[in-house]
Amino acid sequence: MTLATLSEVLQPALRDGHAVAGLVTLGWEDMRAYVAAAEAENVPVILQAGPSCREYTPLPILGQMFRYLAEGASVPVVAHLDHGYSIEDCRIAIDSGFTSVMFDGSRKTLEDNIKETATIVEIAHSVGVSCEGEIGFVGYSGGEDSAGTDPEEAARFARETGVDAMAISVGNVHLQRDKVGGLDEARIRAIEAVTSVPLVIHGGSGVPLDQRSALARNSNICKFNIGTELRMAFGQALREAVNRDPSRFDRVQILKETHDPLVAATRHVLQAFKGL
Repeated sequence: MTLATLSEVLQPALRDGHAVAGLVTLGWEDMRAYVAAAEAENVPVILQAGPSCREYTPLPILGQMFRYLAEGASVPVVAHLDHGYSIEDCRIAIDSGFTSVMFDGSRKTLEDNIKETATIVEIAHSVGVSCEGEIGFVGYSGGEDSAGTDPEEAARFARETGVDAMAISVGNVHLQRDKVGGLDEARIRAIEAVTSVPLVIHGGSGVPLDQRSALARNSNICKFNIGTELRMAFGQALREAVNRDPSRFDRVQILKETHDPLVAATRHVLQAFKGL
């Protein structure tokens, strides 16, 4: 069994100069492909259950799916709650066998974010579970604007919450389909100067590949969340499978044909995060 906590995969990444991919899952087909890709690249992987995934499949079921895949994997697999918005979300995930929870208090005041995150950290740590927090709101492509992370607030947040990883807002945007602009490296360096907590980039699909690689090797960013990029690869593979034979109706047979293309796309993502 290779089930791991977030801290167990991020601390070596911080020490050795690489990053771990937090891959956003929506169902069995993608999470299975993500683990296969991680095994092929011989790297750990973080399986993430975000809000849209949880709307479709209950957390207790997702926990069992993640743990089942981890038990058969040859690489460390983290079962991670992504964007938990309440203590109750995080409690349910912990009770469902998740090894890591992310509490998103980024829309709250700094004081409330620190207080609630610290409470969840205490709950998680009491049962050996890791906790990721977020300071500085990360916006959405075509939607809400980001609010960049203030380095001094980040230092206080890390110090007073005890989080195992800290998501920051440094030019990253959720749901971005193209890789334009890139991250604010000056802000990243300013945050690194005041805290040694492993840093997390949400909205990693919008970060140019060369910048992902450079920051994975030469910064405290130890986790990049990737969702949109791989959802697009899955959607393209599914579309091709359906169109290949319009008379087919058995979804099991159709979905099987998404596996190899998604594994290939995921391997490409994982390769960028490896150390030198």
